[in-house]
Amino acid sequence: MRTSAPTSWTARVGRFSFRVYCALVLLFLAAPVVIVVPLAFSSADFLRFPPPSYSLRWFNNFFSRRDWMEAAANSFKIGFLTAGLATVLGTAAAYGLVRGRSRRKEALYAFFISPMIVPNIVFALALYYLFSRLRMVGNMWSLVLGHTVLALPPVIIVLSASLQSVDYALEQAAMIHGARRLRAFFEVTLPLILPGMVTAALFAFLVSFDDLLIALFLSGSRAVTLPKRMWDGVRLEIDPTVAAVALLVMLLPTVILVMTALLRKRAMGRGGEKATP
Repeated sequence: MRTSAPTSWTARVGRFSFRVYCALVLLFLAAPVVIVVPLAFSSADFLRFPPPSYSLRWFNNFFSRRDWMEAAANSFKIGFLTAGLATVLGTAAAYGLVRGRSRRKEALYAFFISPMIVPNIVFALALYYLFSRLRMVGNMWSLVLGHTVLALPPVIIVLSASLQSVDYALEQAAMIHGARRLRAFFEVTLPLILPGMVTAALFAFLVSFDDLLIALFLSGSRAVTLPKRMWDGVRLEIDPTVAAVALLVMLLPTVILVMTALLRKRAMGRGGEKATP
C-alpha cells in the first residue's frame, strides 16, 4: 500500500505531461492553418494579422490574374502527365517485383524507392545539371520527368500492396485456358488492382502538384508552376493573394484523401460481396 501512492502520482503526472505534449504538437501543426485562413479572407491591401475585416477580393484577384491562372494550369497539366506516366511505369515495376522470380527483387525494390531517401535539393541539383546539358530547362517535360521519378516510390509501394492482395492463381487459370500473359493481366489482374492504380495516380499527382524545389531549378520562365508562383509572390509581393492560393492548395490534398478513402471503401465492399457465397 505504501508504494501505490507514489506510483499513482507518477502515472497521473505522466498522463498529464503526455496530454500537454500532444496539445502542443497539435497546436504547432494547426498554427499555419489558423494564420492562413484569416489572411486569405483579409480585406487589407497587404499581409496583416489579424485582418481588419474580411473579404473575398484576393480570391477574385487570383482567378482574374493571368499569371496565377497560367501557373495553376501548368501545375494541373504537369500533375496529370506525371500521374499517368508514374502509374504506367509503377504498375510495370510493381508487377515485375511481385510476380517476378528474380533473386534480386529486394535490391530492385530498394533501387526503385531510393528517391525517397535522396534529399530533394540534391535530386533537384542533379536534374538541373542533366537538363541544362540537354537544353531542357524551362521545358514542361523536364518537370514531368523529374516529378515522375519522385512519384514512382509511393506508386510502386501502393501497387505492390494491391498486387499482393490479388491471387496469382486467377491469372494462372486464365493462361491455362489459352490466354497469353499480357491478356491475362489486362482482363484478370488489371480490373482487380484498378482501385489501387487510381489511389497511386492520386498520390503521384499530389507529389507533382506540391513540389517546389524541382520547379525552382527547372521551370525557368516558360513553365512556372503554382508553388513556384507562390514562392515568387512571397518574395516579391505583400498582398494576401498568396494566402488565398495557399488555402486553395491546402484544400486539394484533403479532397484527394477523401476520394482515396472512398475508393478504398468501395473496393473493400466489392471484395466482401465477391467473398460472400
